[in-house]
Amino acid sequence: MIGTTLTLLVLAMALLANRIAPYDPTELNARHRLEAPSADFRFGTDRLGRDVLSRVVYGARGSRGIAASLLSLCLVLGLVVGLLAGYFGGGLDLVIGRVMDVLFSFPALLLAIAIAAMLGPGVRNTALAIAVVYTPLFARVIRGPVISERHRDYVQAARVIGASHAAIIWRHILPNVASPIIIQASAALSAAILIEAALSYVGLGTAPPAPSWGRMMYEGRVYYRTAPWLALAPGVAILIAVVAFHLLGEGLRARLDPKEAR
Repeated sequence: MIGTTLTLLVLAMALLANRIAPYDPTELNARHRLEAPSADFRFGTDRLGRDVLSRVVYGARGSRGIAASLLSLCLVLGLVVGLLAGYFGGGLDLVIGRVMDVLFSFPALLLAIAIAAMLGPGVRNTALAIAVVYTPLFARVIRGPVISERHRDYVQAARVIGASHAAIIWRHILPNVASPIIIQASAALSAAILIEAALSYVGLGTAPPAPSWGRMMYEGRVYYRTAPWLALAPGVAILIAVVAFHLLGEGLRARLDPKEAR
């Protein structure tokens, strides 16, 4: 419940950013540079006079967009690869498994940085880099249950009555392996937010002047003594979002995973 509540709050902040944010997040105001939190600027202002609260709120919108793109790409690629490898097995499973092992051999963050560096900064490229990193994980999570399900009686019965491979996979096997997919999706969101923040921190994520939590922390690192709110506000936002998706994933695991259910 805590994870669901926090997740809904983060999503609401992203969807209603234009109504929640008190100012334009990219508006410059030299008269209010580096002002401390006050009644006018609840989270203070940055070195260009931009309202930090507004930038944090709009930063949630960028994270939501990347999270949605991540889920779309990972679900499509991971589902197709995992279902095909688990259902057909044999040489196809061997080839796919070796390709996934190669991608698994690289640390997730370093691989994402390498891909983002080749593609260039931007929301789409960041989402694509994170999707490439997490597609093997989705494929492996899906492959195991599919291997178990393909030998069950209902699959054999579907084959006997002449159902095609596509019908068996999409109409019979996929609904029975949906729970680990949902669990993995929620868990991947928290990691995706961290990787997006890391890419933005090193200049490979959301391109300025669009607000990004990671970029805000990078810009605030110089002022951590004189204006700590510049890095503290986006840091707390990242913490809340990561904890929200993590708790949501753990809650879904406890409810949907038969091994974890009590």
